[in-house]
Amino acid sequence: MSDAHRRPKTPDQTRRALLEAAARLALDGGLAAISLPEVCAAAGVTKGALFHHFGSKQGLVTAVCDDLMRRIDAEVEAALAADIGGHGTFTRAYVTCTFAPQGEASPWSSLSLSAITDPGLAAIWSGWMAGRLARHAATDAAPGLEIVRLAADGFWLATLQQMEGETRSAPAELQARLIALTRPVG
Repeated sequence: MSDAHRRPKTPDQTRRALLEAAARLALDGGLAAISLPEVCAAAGVTKGALFHHFGSKQGLVTAVCDDLMRRIDAEVEAALAADIGGHGTFTRAYVTCTFAPQGEASPWSSLSLSAITDPGLAAIWSGWMAGRLARHAATDAAPGLEIVRLAADGFWLATLQQMEGETRSAPAELQARLIALTRPVG
């Protein structure tokens, strides 16, 4: 028996371990492609624990998606709180989060890949974005700001598809240019 199975875990720790393992594994082929035995092994728990917390693979996928969206929303909220406000506030926060250093544990990485391959997750992402744009309509409805957000999405997609050793423009420079485009002209 591995150390992971012998180590006592609280229900919250078990649930969190399963969510994080599934999100990491989703980077290879999206949430729909994850294997329950792989998730359990990566989390160091039994399949029974997974079914206790989520009931089914679909329950796990839904919970991972919800968790990733909460984490993304929290990142955006933190960026909004740090912003000066006014024209382009949400767009600056979105660009800031999109260009933040990403790694395997990034909610953006896991959800982006899955939303590309899963229409249901794409609809959840689109609904989140529509809700954010409605909340920030007073500051972020200008067409130029949509172009900036789409450019940030393009950067993110290119990053997901980037081959090892392939070079791109310096992300910090590109981010600074996009943020500059969110400032009012004149």
